[in-house]
Amino acid sequence: MENSPTDFDFRALVSAIRNVDEHLAAQAGKAVNACLTLRNWAIGRHIQEYEQHGADRAEYGQQLMERLAERLRQQGMPRVEPRELRRYRQLYMTYPQIRESLTPEFRKLLPDSDLCAMPEIRETVSPELALNGTAIINRLSFSHLVELIAIDDMSKRIFYEVECMRGNWSVRELRRQVASLYYERSGLSTDKDTLSERAHAAAQQAEPRLAIRDPYVFEFLGIKPKEAMHESDLEDALLDKLQDFLLELGHGFCFEARQKRILIGDTHGFVDLVFYHRILKCHVLVELKVEAFTHENLGRLNTYVSWYRKNIMVEGDSPPVGILLCTHKDHALVEYALAGIDNKLFVSKYQLELPTKEAMLRFLEEKMREVSNDNP
Repeated sequence: MENSPTDFDFRALVSAIRNVDEHLAAQAGKAVNACLTLRNWAIGRHIQEYEQHGADRAEYGQQLMERLAERLRQQGMPRVEPRELRRYRQLYMTYPQIRESLTPEFRKLLPDSDLCAMPEIRETVSPELALNGTAIINRLSFSHLVELIAIDDMSKRIFYEVECMRGNWSVRELRRQVASLYYERSGLSTDKDTLSERAHAAAQQAEPRLAIRDPYVFEFLGIKPKEAMHESDLEDALLDKLQDFLLELGHGFCFEARQKRILIGDTHGFVDLVFYHRILKCHVLVELKVEAFTHENLGRLNTYVSWYRKNIMVEGDSPPVGILLCTHKDHALVEYALAGIDNKLFVSKYQLELPTKEAMLRFLEEKMREVSNDNP
């Protein structure tokens, strides 16, 4: 209900502007995610059509995805690695009903409809139970769909689709519910309503404003992850100062990347700062968390270090090292993650070449005060 002129005071003005901003920000996020899903679905449809009817498809055979990915990358397209192209094809095969939501204008971008009939649903669950294409596009992001297409059983997948929409689950929450066997537990439960209430009561909901803060969306919009991944202005400012601090030490730090994106399985990680240390001949990964220390933070950094050791470390390199800095008011803690390094000589050497914990603590506390004063 709109405010009348007599009760539209300053407080109401602030509230009205905030409501408009929140509503349209949510709509923008939904629009971007819908376009991303349609883009990937259409790519999958084109690939499926080519595999069935392409005049020269035999020439490429099993190498189709690799050859196609290479050519598309040369033309500057993001997210076209072979595994992504296979994922797009699977999206199309899993959700043929998305075609229902297409506008006539969008359909012009698709292959000839006579050649590209919708794939049949050959699963045990009746196709009538499948959600309509409009609901899929508007209620679930592409990142949600990535998790869902990995579920082979159709009834199980539909169960999570419905529950995800009902609870407005974040992608992380969907992943957690699948891992907790919510579907299986629901099938065994004699009181499904109570189980559902408990599951949704503790569920993490998706935040409309953060709906487009997703690696897929970043690249779709031409945004580099490092331009949008900082958790707060405070963290951003501290990372600026931390980067300068380490480079000014003169101990061999060579800057490589900030918010370095790495893909571990199907999960993306972002390392705050990555350096190469020319004396130690190893990568140094730095994570800054504007919060109290948690084992989860240390475990995540250790995972990044292990990934670097397996995928980036080359002959002649020493094992990578991780530095974790956590803050919470007047409390600071620094942890070095060594990823199981057994070479005692190297450990002694890194302790000599890298800044001491005391130096890092002093830096952190000093810069926290500076940044706080700069941002009252």
